[in-house]
Amino acid sequence: MKLDEYTTIWNHTAVKISDIRHIKMTADEVMEGYRLPSSCFLYSTRGCASVMLDSVTYQAEPFFLLHGAKGMRLNIGTNEPFEYYLLFYRTTLVFSRWKEIGRLLERSNPFNIQYGFQPGEPLGLYNCLCELERTWVAGEKLGRLQATGLFYQFIHELLWQLKSEEKNLAKTDFVTSATRYLHDYYHDSITLQSLAERLNYSVRHLAVSFKQQIGVSPIEYLIRIRISHACRLLVETDASLRDIASQVGYPDVYYFSRIFKKQTGLSPARYQAKERQQRAAKDRPFILSEWYIGLSKPLRYNKYGDDNHYQYIAGGSTYMKRNSKSAILLSMLICLTMLLSACMTGGANGGSTAANTAAVAASATPIASADTAAASEAATRIISTEIGDVEVPVNPKRVVVMYLIGDVAALGIKPVGISEIYEGAAFTDQLSEADSLGPEYEVNPEAVMALEPDLIIVATEFTYNKLKSIAPTVYVPYDKLNTEQRIEMLGTVFGKEKEAKELLEQFQEKVEVSKQRLQEAGVMDKTVTIMEGGAKDMFVTETTHFGRGSQVLYEYLGMKAPEVIQKNMNSSQTEAGKSVSMELLPEYAGDYIVRTSWEGMDDLSSNNIWNSIEAVKAGRVIEAEFGLFFYTDPLSLGKQLELLTEKLLETADK
Repeated sequence: MKLDEYTTIWNHTAVKISDIRHIKMTADEVMEGYRLPSSCFLYSTRGCASVMLDSVTYQAEPFFLLHGAKGMRLNIGTNEPFEYYLLFYRTTLVFSRWKEIGRLLERSNPFNIQYGFQPGEPLGLYNCLCELERTWVAGEKLGRLQATGLFYQFIHELLWQLKSEEKNLAKTDFVTSATRYLHDYYHDSITLQSLAERLNYSVRHLAVSFKQQIGVSPIEYLIRIRISHACRLLVETDASLRDIASQVGYPDVYYFSRIFKKQTGLSPARYQAKERQQRAAKDRPFILSEWYIGLSKPLRYNKYGDDNHYQYIAGGSTYMKRNSKSAILLSMLICLTMLLSACMTGGANGGSTAANTAAVAASATPIASADTAAASEAATRIISTEIGDVEVPVNPKRVVVMYLIGDVAALGIKPVGISEIYEGAAFTDQLSEADSLGPEYEVNPEAVMALEPDLIIVATEFTYNKLKSIAPTVYVPYDKLNTEQRIEMLGTVFGKEKEAKELLEQFQEKVEVSKQRLQEAGVMDKTVTIMEGGAKDMFVTETTHFGRGSQVLYEYLGMKAPEVIQKNMNSSQTEAGKSVSMELLPEYAGDYIVRTSWEGMDDLSSNNIWNSIEAVKAGRVIEAEFGLFFYTDPLSLGKQLELLTEKLLETADK
């Protein structure tokens, strides 16, 4: 702790006491899930107890002092009589030197941190609290003024003792700050990288420390929070699946549905139906969220004035609850079980981008002569990438591939490990023997290491930095290279330049055949709109860079979107399109509509606006299965081309 800075901050801070309570707990009593309404000191005076503040547990013996911040959750369990004080307070920065103090607060805020210690001279703090409680309870204006003075006396005593006991200070680390941030901002876009940057720690240090202390990875923990909130919204509201997904931090409703099913074993729609039918059942899949929500019955504590208001999370007020010890032990056991079984998650937006960096692929030139054709398996070659040269084996036997799975499979490579792929992907059957390593952005380096790879293929710098120390790692930037460039570069990496060329030529031949058939049927001059979404709004694709069939339709076949979409086509490589309200959707609908489909999507058969669209009335709506149309590798593009061609021809006369 930076005690000198803290002392300076306290000297320029006005304090308002919210409440002070002297609490006596009996043996085998627990207080669970109380969310602190403001900064708070807890000071034990008699007995021993296990005190958990957020995810950090302390053994509180007589005269143990603990500080917590607003929003932290307090749980206390004891098997003997236990007494303690709770002192709630709020602070306001005074104007003197406010800029300087403001900078100090940004660097180290004593009001928002968690720490605990056993003071060497406990009676000074005890006497301050006893007198402070007496004057506060009296309720007189002069008494409250005196209480404020006693609070500063308490702080003076605390800082003096902290300075002398600094070596013995049980201060929580940044992991607690991480868990609080995840609970407060779960609905925002959060990655391991962004969380690490916010806490000013390396990604690896955060991931390792978090898992050691909490038991799961940060993203696993975030998933648990998000899905618990989604469960509540599904059962308690009639919000659309897209709205619920967006509310809990998943803009991609299909990805949300997959994560939800992976966590609960049920699709969101089935979960909603089941839970509504069994609302009274006690065996709920997300007891973790219930444990935070707590019981609906207040036991000992009451509200003292407006300043000490209750906090809300997941739909219920979190009272300071006290219950039987068996109940809390059962809850904690279930929580631990669920946490340890949580699945890793992450996300990646699929697709390829325009060919504006062909030099990246072209630079991947092997340094190997014809004499090395029969070289031993130990022979290597040098591959040049945009982030440096990589020495790779000439004949890799154990390849791990992150995201670019279809590209590698198209070249006939059978990797030993792959990142998670969506159900329905064109290349699933060819990779049945590969170990799934979870989503690319959350791949566990230890799991990759266990496969003993001799070559790793990655699509992002983030994943490259996580895995580069395990084995030779080649970075193939899928956001900068189109399909042809990726295949050419991977052909060079694996010494399959000829196969890569033939693969691309074969695909292009199929494209020409499809174009000829569509031209003869009079379809090529028709407009096509690609969209996905539900009853509230639709996301309309305005680029060829992010899959969904856009590359096949707009780039290879050369078909057009309606003018309102076409004028923005390819204007940005980072924006896939835009959301359009259902009321405006007819203006964006082309002669044909390609709509992304997935389990649990909104049924629009009774939607008047949807049914008023000419393409819908004429039956010119093509359902594009998300898992198949997400990817832009040659295998996926080939199947997309076949399906779209046949569907366009089927409806040509409608």
